[in-house]
Amino acid sequence: MAGQLSIDADLAAYVRRVSLDEDEVLADLRRETARFPALETMLAMPEEAQFLGLLAATTGARSILEIGTFTGYTTLRLARALPPGGRVVTCEISETWAGIATRYWQRAGVAERVDLRLGDALGTLEDLARRDGPESFDFVFVDADKENSVPYYEHALTLVRPGGLVVLDNTLLFGRVVDPAATDPATLAVAELNARLRDDHRVDISLLTIADGVTIARKRPG
Repeated sequence: MAGQLSIDADLAAYVRRVSLDEDEVLADLRRETARFPALETMLAMPEEAQFLGLLAATTGARSILEIGTFTGYTTLRLARALPPGGRVVTCEISETWAGIATRYWQRAGVAERVDLRLGDALGTLEDLARRDGPESFDFVFVDADKENSVPYYEHALTLVRPGGLVVLDNTLLFGRVVDPAATDPATLAVAELNARLRDDHRVDISLLTIADGVTIARKRPG
C-alpha cells in the first residue's frame, strides 16, 4: 500500500532505536557538540551521517570530499567507510571546530585517513581543481554555508568523477524553501540550487525528505 508516513517523535525514536549504530566515540562527539546549543543544528542527524557512510561504502568510494566539517561527526562516518588507502579531504574555516574534530578522529583511529583543509572553502576547492585536477573524487558531501550553495555545487560537480555522487544537505532548509515570505540569502540560494538541480542535464537526482532534505546527484558519464 503506497502512501506518505508522517514521523512523530515516538516513531522517530523507534527508528533510531532499531537502526542507529552509534558507538561511544560518535555519541561523545554528538554530546560535546550539544554544548553549543545555538550551533547544534549544524550537526548532521546521526541517522543521516550513518546513511552517508553506508552510501559511500556501497558505491566503493576511495576518495571523498567534504565541504563543511564542523565538529567532524560526518567526517568520522565517511572515514570509517573508506577502504584501505582511501582518504577524506574536508574543508573547514574554523580552527575551533577543527580542533574538536581532530581529537575525535584521533580517538577513533581514522585521523590518518582525513586531510583537513583549513580556510575559505571556495579557495580550497579552486586549489584542489588545480592540484588534483577535475574528476578526482568519487563522492562529495556538501554541508557548508548555504549562501554559497550554487558555487559549492558547481565546484563539486567539476571535482567528482563521472558516475560519482554529489550529496547536498539541507535542501529543504527547515521548510523555508516553500515560504514565499522567506527572502533571506540562505533560503534564496538553496531555492536557486534546487531549481538548478532540477534542470541540470549533467546529473540524475533524487531529493530525499530525510533530516532537513538530502539531495543525491549522480554525475552522468560522458
